[in-house]
Amino acid sequence: MYNNLPDKPHDECGVFGFYNNDNFDLAALTRDALYGLQHRGQESVGLTIIKDGEPYSVKDLGIVSNVLTDAALSKLPEGGKISVGHVRYTTLDYLERAATQPLVMRYIEGSLAIAHNGSLTNFAEIRTGLEKGGAIFQSNSHAEVIGYTIATNRVGKENFEQAVQKTMDDLKGAYSAVISSPEKLYGVRDPHGFKPLCLGKLKNSYIIASESCVIDTLGGEFIRDIDPGEVVMIGEDGISSFHCATDKFTSLCLFEYVYLARPDSVIDGVNVNEARHRAGRLLFEENPVDADIVCGVPDSGLDAAQGFAEASGITYATTFIKNKYIGRTSKGVGNEKKEKLLRMRLNVLKNVVDGKRVVIIDDSIIHGNTSAHIVKLLKEAGAKEVHMRISSPEFVYPCFFGVDLPDEKDLISNKLSVEELREKIGADSLSFLSIEGLHKIAEGCKIKLCDGCFSGIYYADLPKIIFEDRFANKIKK
Repeated sequence: MYNNLPDKPHDECGVFGFYNNDNFDLAALTRDALYGLQHRGQESVGLTIIKDGEPYSVKDLGIVSNVLTDAALSKLPEGGKISVGHVRYTTLDYLERAATQPLVMRYIEGSLAIAHNGSLTNFAEIRTGLEKGGAIFQSNSHAEVIGYTIATNRVGKENFEQAVQKTMDDLKGAYSAVISSPEKLYGVRDPHGFKPLCLGKLKNSYIIASESCVIDTLGGEFIRDIDPGEVVMIGEDGISSFHCATDKFTSLCLFEYVYLARPDSVIDGVNVNEARHRAGRLLFEENPVDADIVCGVPDSGLDAAQGFAEASGITYATTFIKNKYIGRTSKGVGNEKKEKLLRMRLNVLKNVVDGKRVVIIDDSIIHGNTSAHIVKLLKEAGAKEVHMRISSPEFVYPCFFGVDLPDEKDLISNKLSVEELREKIGADSLSFLSIEGLHKIAEGCKIKLCDGCFSGIYYADLPKIIFEDRFANKIKK
């Protein structure tokens, strides 16, 4: 039953930038910020400090606590004016150490550091064009292509801002990025607004981050979301910004509200925790069921389960105990080991479910293996009935904009009807939130939303060429 596909959609990355006007310990502060973004990527982490115009970096494969140790940070210079930080999850089946961000690049006008979240849909065309001009790449990172494009455009432009603007005209797809020149910090969000990016303030200093929860944890003040197509610049003269051409179809990823973002974040005017509660309430309205208790799969199903309980009047119960010291199951893990990891990761409170009709809420189903395991655990613990409710629609199509979803052929809902999937996972009933309901959970969002992985409708250019580097030095996951 178990295979090597991921059991949850993962986002590619989280980005952070800080402009230091208050003599903060920049390395320690950036590490604290990256702890707040760790949920967006656990495969590599790094930070770069800019002091007197020179970049100094610490980065490696691993999570924040393993890479950004006190000993590692002690090698960085004290002080510093600008920092750029990054946590990464890659959609590839392998890791490249050279792709660990922030990437620091030196060119004729100086240096730049870049951290990127998203996926360029014209990556192959841009990279091939640069290679034909003699460019040498160290990795397959989209951040490297963006940095190289900025450097190329800078040569023919009067200043860095004009080079960034020209680069945004060249790029297609999803990119929220934090970029540093020797003297300024930039926050850049693509014209569609696929990935979140926000601006904050800490005393007299400024923050750019993927999510507002980071600003909160640092004790800062949220200023606003960075608009689709906007470039925010922070330097000695303070903050300024300009807008490139914004596409008429903005496309913030709806799955940010379902799973990707932390519940204590506010993204483009919508509180993530409230959105998930609303998803649970809508789930009950669309797919009611008689039951004794309702519970959620930790952690992303808990808020929706509470909303379902509120709407239905069914008792909310803590049913699963999650071992937080066991990481996510991942690609490359064999069937037997994956089943063992799943058993170690979740355990059922038998006294809570024994003899009960249980509604279990989860955020998504990709290939059904984890859902089947959860239903099996509940029934083995004595549940009389298990009704599964999913707080998003069926995944039927792939994502091209930075969320790691398999090809259509590997998505279980692309092959099976809801009834066939219910039978496969062993639940007594199975229902998904509708696409219309999903849009309702983000009511009040300042921009339009992307539901392409559910509907197959994309309001942005899709990749025409799939790039594969046969010379890459690959570190297997």
